[in-house]
Amino acid sequence: MLRRDKFLNRALRLSAACLALAVPGMAFAQEAPQAEENADAEIVVTAQGRSQLLSDVPVAISAVNAETLQNSGANDIRQLNQVAPSLLVSSTGTEANGSARIRGIGTVGDNPGLESSVPVFIDGVYRSRSGIGLNELGEIDRVEVQRGPQGTLGGRNSSAGLISIYSKKPSFTFGGSGELTYGNYDFMRAATSFTGPISEQLAFRVDGVYVKRDGFYRDDQNGRDVNNRDRYFLRGQLLFEPTDALSIRLIGDYTFRTEECCAATYVDRTVNQFIGDLNNPSTTGVASTASSNNIINVLRDLGQPLAAFNQGFGRNVSVSPNRVFSGETKDYGFSGQIDYDFGGATLTSITAYRQYRSGQASDTDYGEVDILYRAPSDDAYRQFHTFTQELRLQGEAFDGKLDWLVGGFFANEKLTVRDNLRFGNQYGRFANCRIVSGGSLASGYLPSGQACLSAPVRGAIAGGFTALGAGGPAILAGLDRLDTMNNVGTTNDRYFQNGTNWAVFTHNIVHITDTVDLTLGLRYTKDKKKFDATFGNDNTVCTANQAALGPLLAGPLGATAGGIIGLSCQGNSTAELNGVSIRDDRNEDQITGTAILSWKPIDDLLLYTSFARGYKAGGFNLDRSALKSPVPTFASVGGAQALVGNLQFDPELVDSYELGAKFSNGPFGLSVSAFRSDFSSFQLNTFNGTVFLVQNVNGCDNLVGGSNADTDLSNTTGSCAKADITYGVRTQGLELEASLTPARNFRMAAGLTYAKTTYRDDLIGTKNGAPLDLALRKLPGDNLSNAPELVATSSVTWTPDIGSNGMSGLVYIDGRMTSDYNTGSDLFAQKEQDGFAVFNARIGLRGPDEAWGIELWGQNIFNQDYAQVAFNSPFQAGQSSAPFVDPQYPGGRQIFSQFLAEPRTYGITLRGKF
Repeated sequence: MLRRDKFLNRALRLSAACLALAVPGMAFAQEAPQAEENADAEIVVTAQGRSQLLSDVPVAISAVNAETLQNSGANDIRQLNQVAPSLLVSSTGTEANGSARIRGIGTVGDNPGLESSVPVFIDGVYRSRSGIGLNELGEIDRVEVQRGPQGTLGGRNSSAGLISIYSKKPSFTFGGSGELTYGNYDFMRAATSFTGPISEQLAFRVDGVYVKRDGFYRDDQNGRDVNNRDRYFLRGQLLFEPTDALSIRLIGDYTFRTEECCAATYVDRTVNQFIGDLNNPSTTGVASTASSNNIINVLRDLGQPLAAFNQGFGRNVSVSPNRVFSGETKDYGFSGQIDYDFGGATLTSITAYRQYRSGQASDTDYGEVDILYRAPSDDAYRQFHTFTQELRLQGEAFDGKLDWLVGGFFANEKLTVRDNLRFGNQYGRFANCRIVSGGSLASGYLPSGQACLSAPVRGAIAGGFTALGAGGPAILAGLDRLDTMNNVGTTNDRYFQNGTNWAVFTHNIVHITDTVDLTLGLRYTKDKKKFDATFGNDNTVCTANQAALGPLLAGPLGATAGGIIGLSCQGNSTAELNGVSIRDDRNEDQITGTAILSWKPIDDLLLYTSFARGYKAGGFNLDRSALKSPVPTFASVGGAQALVGNLQFDPELVDSYELGAKFSNGPFGLSVSAFRSDFSSFQLNTFNGTVFLVQNVNGCDNLVGGSNADTDLSNTTGSCAKADITYGVRTQGLELEASLTPARNFRMAAGLTYAKTTYRDDLIGTKNGAPLDLALRKLPGDNLSNAPELVATSSVTWTPDIGSNGMSGLVYIDGRMTSDYNTGSDLFAQKEQDGFAVFNARIGLRGPDEAWGIELWGQNIFNQDYAQVAFNSPFQAGQSSAPFVDPQYPGGRQIFSQFLAEPRTYGITLRGKF
């Protein structure tokens, strides 16, 4: 990674400074769930299926209370990054596509077929994908971030950890609160909450939020902002407590968003030094030189301003005429939780139904040349219908020596994806210019000419006077057909997946002595998925070029013919699939669990060691491009149904070991954990500039072809005998979280995570020993994407009394410093992100009992620029030749785009409550 030692010194200085200056507000062991009522009480968590003090739970967990969430400006799970150093939440291609990572491990990419390694639970209800947590959350009681595999109680695909969000319950005392916020980018947020009794046994709560904000990007081509906000959220609750033994909580919520997201800019050498000369145009009529890239010429000549390739972190985006990023999201659901105390045991039942639907248009090439797009349509979306039921029975036996818990879980998830990805109005000419400008025909490059060729060169090809020889006329006809390939492609692809998951589990704490506990948990999971898809496509250029140029593939013009066919049939977008259906199913089961030995030598100190096995289900890649290479016809390989097995990927397994200690004596708390987790069949999703690759990653103790066989340019080397297959990814490191409350109105905390999250030196693909895809040849021995080795967080909260009438002030600041990391899952150097730090701050004045308040706030107050993710600009790759080759240029003359993080925002907030 870049400048790692430099960052380490900066991070250590920051951590020391934060402790010295008293910087935090997270008070992991000092703050109660209802912080405004009792800021000195310790947080109670339910990470082990029963209520326990945070300091008594022998697992790695961060708990963030309502006060800290409010001070940090957290309205969705992204802001948790500032107060939980082992967590990283980002969103990229769509707002529906948030990705959460813990200790460097998470699910990557925009493919709903892959389930979340870090799932989100809200009020005990599993959410189908972690991106759903990017909605407004309303009034929150606390958030628990559990680190490491949760293979027993949170076993629904939580192979890396989980995020549990708990909203505030209804109260039997009347109360209410309100908030009005205004900030730059014309940011407006209004939130309100009311609670109280309906009767002595029934209470209600209603929360509502409305948010509107202009976009951070400017699209001058179409005169609009992009990455804006326009959303509202409603939640209603009823709490029925007819007796001391029975509690029934009903929750219904609804979210609606109409927003434009997510634009991207080009990466230049001022952002990443490894871009080098990639963004330099070459001389017209000359193939790429040692300091130029022909694809920049093509884009420029078809309408892309060159300034876009050299704007650093500027926020002027390139968008094709009349293309938009508009999207609409609806998310709603109902849940009911019943708790009944039988006397010797307590039964908990959580039943939920949820529906989530998100449609997102996009200018999918992220440039002004119209290459690829998704038009806004009510018939293009991803939708989840999810029903879940969980039962837990928990009690004690043997005079309290055994704290036992047994339970069951059932989930049915119906997933529908409808897609309308099409080639743009300039695709045909762009594809031809890409071919012509980068090869032997460069002297005839003419963007305004048919097939991007000048008349003299066209005549020479037709007459057989070029290097194409007698095959020239066939090649020219293929180029002419490709030139007409505009506004064609998917009419409507439909993917359906019906998944059923059920499990039985037990989690038991044996009190061996008054100070020694043994925790044993076991879970059996059965997962079944039924998949089918029906394709709609009007790209007849593909079928025509396959028929006409197919005979040339075996001859001297095979590479040229194959290149034309490949560009004609990108992603298997072909009319040959029009009306074709495929189907498949898969079944799997898995046993997971945990074992923890803990000891309290003194009341304030807990020591523990643990083992856990985690699991994330396998599934189907909901992308037809994975069926085969685009060059051969489907008929020639037995039809689409014969290839459906290529869409499957294996389940992900993890074995994790942890050693930890927690100390808490009231004003001071310290938590330290050392961990190691080994992942087998790690599920990876990568965009290679043309299509998304879904690949399982395993390791090999004896790679066929030698240790470098997984880093070469061949897909035929680097296999592994089954007996030599082992884990492919390991994360190991140390976590530290400290908090101090030296005075009633002064709290501080700091966190530090060192996580070495790496691929093994020798890698393969599937558990059957198949070679790793050559697009992933930079992975062996390197860190995973978005997995910084070092993260430091810190914050300070000071609420001094002002006068003697009950008024108080608020001073809050938090910071997160991150070391260098790579944002691309293929680990190309052009996707490296230098280390950086982000700080938030808030200052305010509050009335007696906080009945009113006024606050000035800032997010990213130093306006730190950085990229959330850099990626291959779709289809925008120039001629592959020296010097643009490995090791610096694994993508050849591929250029790159980036999704930028949010800039500095600031504003004022008015609060009131009664």
